[in-house]
Amino acid sequence: METTHSTVPGSGVLHDCQTRDGQQFRILVAHPGRREIFVYDSAEPDRAVARIVLEEDEADQVAELLHSQPITDRIAELERRVARLAGMER
Repeated sequence: METTHSTVPGSGVLHDCQTRDGQQFRILVAHPGRREIFVYDSAEPDRAVARIVLEEDEADQVAELLHSQPITDRIAELERRVARLAGMER
């Protein structure tokens, strides 16, 4: 996926994303913690067809769903690695 970002003065940071298949969307990381997702028409890439507004906790939930592995599993794996490095194999 290709991504670029730019600062939108007074609003936050805008992340432009394009998937391998050419689908385009933007994520506005606004202050304080609010996120807006804009989905664009593939036939008319300058026309947004959807806008989704997420509060900080909702954005966290979506991020958790998109992770390839739940955070609890990732933390457990990191703990196992640290234990191995420290010589305290679990």
